[in-house]
This record gives sequence, structure tokens and C-alpha cells, in this order.
Amino acid sequence: MKALQYRSIGSAPEVVVVPDPEPGPGQVLLKVTAAGVCHSDIAVMSWPAEGFPYELPLTLGHEGVGTVAALGAGVTGVREGDAVAVYGPWGCGSCAKCAEGKENYCLRADELGIRPPGLGAPGSMAEYLLVDDPRHLVPLDGLDPAAAVSLTDAGLTPYHAIKRSLPKLVPGSTAVVIGTGGLGHVAIQLLRAMTPARVVALDVTEEKLRLAREVGAHETVLSDAQAAAKVRELTGGVGAEAVFDFVGAQPTLATAGAVAAVEGDITIVGIGGGTLPVGFGQLPFEVSVSAPYWGTRGELVEVLALARSGAVSVHTETFTLDEAPLAYERLHAGEINGRAVILPHG
Repeated sequence: MKALQYRSIGSAPEVVVVPDPEPGPGQVLLKVTAAGVCHSDIAVMSWPAEGFPYELPLTLGHEGVGTVAALGAGVTGVREGDAVAVYGPWGCGSCAKCAEGKENYCLRADELGIRPPGLGAPGSMAEYLLVDDPRHLVPLDGLDPAAAVSLTDAGLTPYHAIKRSLPKLVPGSTAVVIGTGGLGHVAIQLLRAMTPARVVALDVTEEKLRLAREVGAHETVLSDAQAAAKVRELTGGVGAEAVFDFVGAQPTLATAGAVAAVEGDITIVGIGGGTLPVGFGQLPFEVSVSAPYWGTRGELVEVLALARSGAVSVHTETFTLDEAPLAYERLHAGEINGRAVILPHG
């Protein structure tokens, strides 16, 4: 089968032919119908050789949907032909966090060498994907694969982040979304669907802010040196009860800290490498700062339900598997407005 692989440190990903996978006991083989392209992959491919955590070559793709093509011995709960989404942050299934459905926070994954698809295990940017356990599959129930695939990360991750701040996003409150690309433009829709808060979106170009307005942002602000002052002005000097930074770079985190309200939440979702000083006097009183990772299996079910209701959708641009290297080039250049999706059989 064809697969998109990162094959050596510092190289561009390339389409290669690899052996077809076969499901062993307890495993499920999917015919991949769509795979999502993510900035996290670019981050992985920019890491130096020293301390690189994965074995190469690595088939990319941690967002995946497909149809069940074959079942390993002992598999129950799914049937051949079922259309499913893949829950990506695989865990051991038995620790205290996994028992709560929080495999994204599995306590034993590192110890046991368990890796998500595309982030250590072979990923979804291939014609077929081997899934380790049927519990990591969620029915699509009529959702279009290309429209749904990004929800497994670009929908699930902001949904998990927003749920944490729901008690603060009451009528009259403000939520700030920094970075309105793949995850951020979904976050805006989720905030509109789940809360009565006013949503203020920040990004570096008018084109990106136009998409933010199209998907529901009440206000948009260019993300520059004056952004924090403008957000403060929009909130009457109070600041935002919740700030979601989908960039995570030093300048955006500085903005996040400058616009947070007393008792506000700052959630760092982006992996831009920045840090935010936390300590008495560094931020407004009782500001909470968190850096969540992905979401729970139950939350993925909820995100897909929101999509079926029409409350959230992902702005996508599709590519064939042979065009996948181009998709990464365009993403790296900032030329993807929303989310890029690979159709391996398209």
C-alpha cells in the first residue's frame, strides 16, 4: 500500500510503498477514507536527532477515519464495513485515568511504549491503518469522512479545553481565541454552540480573521503589539474570563497573560514553544493556567454529535495521498485556511 512517511531527520515527508498491514488478535484493520494534516506533524519533523522520541521511518497522520476492512481474532463490537473515527491518544486501557476514558492522560503509556497513530505508531496517512483495539473506534453515524476526520483532534482538543472553562463562560463573559486556523476556527464554533460568551478572535492576517467572523466570532483583532490593549478596551478594561491560545508562541502567550481577567482561565493549546510566567504579581489574581492534551473518548463522541447537529463544521481543503507532501508545504507556509485533509483512496 501507499503511505506518507517521515523517513529521516530533517527530510521532507514522502509517499512510499510499504507492506499491507494485517490485524493480529484484538486488532482492527481500517481502509482509510480520510486523514487530517496537523501542525503537530510539522513540529515532529522539526525536532533534532538528539532525543527524537520515535523510530523512523514513521507513517504520519494522527487524525483518521475509515471503514472496517478486517477484524483480528477475538474482536467484537464492530463489523466489516462499519464507518468509524479513530480516537487517537491510545492508552493502556486499565490505569485509573484510562478507566475514566481519559486515555489522553494514561499513566502507563510511556512505560509500556504505547504511542498514538502518527505519533510513534504507524498513522492514518496510508491506504490502510491498523488500530490496536476496537475501543478506539467511534461510529461516524452518517458523517462525511472528509468533513469529520479533523474533529478527532482539531475538534476534540478545543472541545476538551473549553469544557474546563464552561463555569466561567456565563452571560456577559468574554472568551478570547488566539490563532483561528485548524483548531481555532473550530473553537470559535464550539464556544458559540456551548456558551453565551462573547467571542473575540485574534490572528495575524485579515484573511484568517475573515474566516473567524464567518464561523461566528463576535469581534476580531489583529494579533500584534496593540492586540492586548484592544481586547482590554472591548471588555471595558476587565479582560477575558477565558483565553485559549492555539499558537503557544512567546508573543501570543504574552498577549494571553495581558488580556486575562481576574479569576480567568488561560489555556495553552498550541505547541509554539513559548512559556508564561506564573507567580504572585505575574498575572491577575487567581488566574488559572493549563496546558491540556487532546481529550477523552467520551468527549469525541460528544464532538461528533455536535457535528451531526450542524453546530460545528471544519473548513477543509482536500488532497490525494500523492499530493500529501504539497499539503504539508502549504501548511508550513501558512497557506491552508482551516484544515487540510488527505483522501488516500480519492
